[in-house]
Amino acid sequence: MRTTLTIESDVAERLQQEMRRSGQGMKSVVNETLRRGLGLAEARVEPPHFEVRPHSFGFKPGVDRDRLNQLVDELEAEEFARKRER
Repeated sequence: MRTTLTIESDVAERLQQEMRRSGQGMKSVVNETLRRGLGLAEARVEPPHFEVRPHSFGFKPGVDRDRLNQLVDELEAEEFARKRER
């Protein structure tokens, strides 16, 4: 069905944002939005299962991987102090 609508500025801005986000045209965005608003949208499709695969980094027991940034900071501070003493 072809029709003419007057869309208020706040709704038009939101439609423009959705068009940029989704990469879809006005027609698709408006139809999808109306379907959802009218309860006609299909069942939501679940995204594919995301799986994290662990990787062994070869750290020796006792190395706290959560504090590696602190170790780097300390090493940089020591290097800076050594250079400054010269």
